[in-house]
Parts: sequence; C-alpha cells; structure tokens
Amino acid sequence: MRIAVIGTKGIPARFGGIERHCEELYPRLASRGHEVTIFVRGWYTEMRGGYRGVYLRSAPTINRKGLDAFVHTTSASLAALRGNFDIIHYHGIGPSLFSFVPKLRGRKSVATVHALDWQRDKWGRGSRALLKAGERASARFPDRTIVVSRELQDYFRERYGRETVYIPNGVVPAAKPKPAGMIGEYGVEPGRYILFLGRLVPEKGAHDLIAAYIRSGIQLPLVIAGGSSHSDAYVAQLRQQAAGAEVTGAGDAGAGKAARIIFTGNVEGELLTQLSGNAALFVLPSTLEGLPIVALEMLALGVPVLASDIGPSREVLGNGEYGVLYRAGDQVDLKEKLSWALGNLGELRGKAEAGRQHVQIANDWDRIAQETEQVYREALAS
Repeated sequence: MRIAVIGTKGIPARFGGIERHCEELYPRLASRGHEVTIFVRGWYTEMRGGYRGVYLRSAPTINRKGLDAFVHTTSASLAALRGNFDIIHYHGIGPSLFSFVPKLRGRKSVATVHALDWQRDKWGRGSRALLKAGERASARFPDRTIVVSRELQDYFRERYGRETVYIPNGVVPAAKPKPAGMIGEYGVEPGRYILFLGRLVPEKGAHDLIAAYIRSGIQLPLVIAGGSSHSDAYVAQLRQQAAGAEVTGAGDAGAGKAARIIFTGNVEGELLTQLSGNAALFVLPSTLEGLPIVALEMLALGVPVLASDIGPSREVLGNGEYGVLYRAGDQVDLKEKLSWALGNLGELRGKAEAGRQHVQIANDWDRIAQETEQVYREALAS
C-alpha cells in the first residue's frame, strides 16, 4: 500500500504524543512492505527524504498558533491528492477537518483521534470551533476512524453513533538506564527526585502539581521537564508560582519550605532517558489526555506513577492496579497522595512492575502496526 500521513509535525520526534506515535508506527508499517510518506513541518524538523524506511516530505506552513496545523494540513492534503496514494491517514481532530479531501478523487482515508483537542485551554473561540468541526468530520468522512482510548470510543459512539476502531498507543520495552551522569547538571541524584514530563500547557496540570508540592513540604526536588507549546504566558506563570516555593502553605499541618523546583526545558535523547528512568516518582496531573504515552513509558521503565483519575490515565494504570490515582484538579488530594506515594515507594514499585509486564503485551507497537494495517485493508475493501 502507498500511505500518506498528515497531521504530525514530523519525525524524528522531539516532543508531542502524535509525533512519538508516528515515529514508532510507520517504520514498522514500512518494514511490512508498505510505502509511507509523512508530510512534515519545516520548523519542527529539517530532515527530508528517507528515514527508517519512510519518506519525509515537507509541506508549507506558518508557525503561528492557530495557523500552523490548518495551513500545513491544507497544503499537505492538496499535495497528497496529486500523489498516487492508496490511503491518506489524518492524525488529530484538527487535521481531520480535511478528511473529506480524499473523497474528491475517490481516495480512501483514515483518521486517528488522539484527544478532544478543542478542550485545550490554549485555544480561543475561533480555533475551538474549527477543532469541533474537525471532530465532527473525523466521525463522518473517513472510511475508518481509529481512537486511542476506550473513553474516546464511548464518546464517538454516544455522540455521533460512529463505531470506531480502538487501537491504543504503544510502548517500546525498556530497561532502566544505569548511567545517570547527565542528570547531575540539575543537582539531582538517581531515585531522589519527583518528575513531571510533558508540554507546559494548562491541561497538563503542572500548576496543580507545583501548588501541591509546595503545600506538602516535601524535601525531594521536583523536576519539571518540558517546554512551551504556544503557551509562553503559562510557562511564565509556572515559574512565578515556583518562585514562591518558600510559602509555608498557610494552615497545612506539616507544610513547610519545599526543596527545589527545577525547570529543564525540552529534553531529548539520552538526557530524557536518564531523567525518566532514574525518577523516584513520576506525576501526571493532566485534565485532558488521549492515551498518555509518557505514562506507558514510565511503566515500561518500572517507575512508580501517580496520575489524575481521568479516563485515559485510569486505563493506563488499570484503575489503580499499576499506580496511584488522585482526584483530577484537586490540589489537596494531590498533596496527600504525593506524601503517601513517597512514603510507600516499595508498594508502588510493585505496582509499576506489574504495569511493566502488562504494557509489554497490551501496548506492543508491532501488534499495533498489524492492527493499523488491517484497518487500511478494510478501508480499501469498503
């Protein structure tokens, strides 16, 4: 099959769940004998041509909030229409707004819904309207619609009467990294810090984590690893919030001066591996996710996980079987669960080990590639 991929910023992935999803999925499909072209954005990656068996092709865009995805998807869709592709695969509800385009030439299309992006706080009214239109399009136009979580599958069934195909995000089996020299530049020690890893946008909940951490009086450093995603004002707010870490948490018994809050910016490569694998505890305080790859990766490393109790995180953590959950958006509950988790790391490591064994089977990328290939074959036969 000749497959065009639209909606990702590009690969190799520097940040972003869709980018990491595509980097794992499409080389596997290429190894199964398919010709894969991924349309990429120049500001995200300079790489063109062959990469791990797929072909990277640039499509014009404007790197501005509210314009980037729209302009890139428009140009990529028109380019794909002129190409000799069997399947055009859109990733994300925004790009799926254009999933009607392949029908203009009788081509087959597939859409993957990774999250309900219109719920993200960073979007204004106009952008939210376009994203909601993209959500409706993803339920109407593609020959097949894939969703990455059971919660999304229920949502599309109840709201649109659309039966979607559930294919979760995957994880690459990994061993805990032994060398940890690079993390020393932040003044932290292996097994002696709490980690947040993700884009610094409001729905990821870093502000809740910082507030709970300060109020808890915990002495282990908190590492905030991630950067802005058209959210510079929010990042500045987080830094200002962290600068108040000496506030004693008015009235909270046992609250006191927190140790340190360390902002690393975006991390990649070996530094990312070392920060992830050597954390004492990983915290995912999101209010919106598709199926969080980062939580899957932490379980694959055997790192204890504390997450908000939104549906996708519940799915990853087996409703608490593989980690600990707290009430989403509740800073007091997060403070209490943070303290409990650090006092019961032995128990949480046992949960994480059970989670590691589970995700190696349930979230295997090779199986996900096979299931995606089957979706393509069904779309072509429809």
